[in-house]
Amino acid sequence: MSTAQLIDGKAFAAGLRTQIVEGVGQFQQATARVPGLAVVLVGEDPASKVYVGSKEKQTVEVGMRSFAHRLPADTAQADLIALVQQLNADPAVDGILVQLPLPKHLDELAVVSAIDPDKDVDGLHVVNAGRLASGLPGLVSCTPLGCMMLIKHVLGDHLSGKNAVVIGRSILVGKPVAQLLLAANCTVTIAHSRTADLPDVVRRADIVVAAVGRPEMVKADWIKPGACVIDVGINRVPSANEGKTKLVGDVDFAGVSAVAGSITPVPGGVGPMTIACLLYNTLQAARRRAGLADGAAL
Repeated sequence: MSTAQLIDGKAFAAGLRTQIVEGVGQFQQATARVPGLAVVLVGEDPASKVYVGSKEKQTVEVGMRSFAHRLPADTAQADLIALVQQLNADPAVDGILVQLPLPKHLDELAVVSAIDPDKDVDGLHVVNAGRLASGLPGLVSCTPLGCMMLIKHVLGDHLSGKNAVVIGRSILVGKPVAQLLLAANCTVTIAHSRTADLPDVVRRADIVVAAVGRPEMVKADWIKPGACVIDVGINRVPSANEGKTKLVGDVDFAGVSAVAGSITPVPGGVGPMTIACLLYNTLQAARRRAGLADGAAL
């Protein structure tokens, strides 16, 4: 039986978008323009097309300008870099996102590195990673930023001294979310496939962030009673209906819900936060480029 508080990422993301709408209005009053987000999609990957369409729709809904760039799958590296440089120089564009993954013949690192770090609203540029590690203002990768917002929503600002375990060490989620927790004065452990006695390590945690990509790996007996559990995993597995699939996280939701103090569901937890944080980053980037103070920390 579930006893954990359900962390509703969908509802939190809706509230964040409402605050962004207000921020866009204030920015427009101060600058006589609205923030602009450019999204570049190369190729015809179905999942990417759906995701990009949702990003563009939500960009317009919060009052920002959306600049859509669709390129064929055989686009040359030099042509993609040239487009990024054009967007870097465009004063109407505050944020640039090149949808990943790219077709295999393109160098993702080189493309991300070509983006102006101050317009890198996906937070993937090495300069923004360095700023995060150094405690300097920068743009933080959207999913880790969303995780941190949900953690603070549940625990408030009382994170100092708490033990946090991040399962997964990717540059997309694991490492940046660990840096954010460290900046909040948590004692942070990054666990991974080579960690000895992983369940025992996780049992010490007041905060668990699971971002490893293995369906329902984290079990109830891994969790400290009352812990805050953030499940970043999105895994498609067979469902009870023959031929159908369902989405599950990296956490055994049914079991862990009986032990944890709070937990994100999959779907409906971290997922909705990613696009909302992209819009948040775009507004922050616009404010910084205009010489305005950052909006309120969320």
